[in-house]
Amino acid sequence: MTDTVTVTIDGEARSVPAFTTVAAALAMHGALATRLSVTGEPRGPLCGMGVCQECRVSVDGRAHVLACQTLCRDGLAISTATGTAR
Repeated sequence: MTDTVTVTIDGEARSVPAFTTVAAALAMHGALATRLSVTGEPRGPLCGMGVCQECRVSVDGRAHVLACQTLCRDGLAISTATGTAR
């Protein structure tokens, strides 16, 4: 079993501990905002348990995935609407 997995965050390969949530992986790499509100304000994880829906990202091309509820796996492609994970 591998202790780390490699995910792609906004086009850049990043190594994260195995069994890390996407929200935690984003935070580890400096992306606190995952999307923009309808008025252009940055939004990100708030409740950490899927109720607020503020942590939505695209995962492997699927939109509106909850980052706080999704575990990272090797090869996962994560896209934030803000592109701030650089």
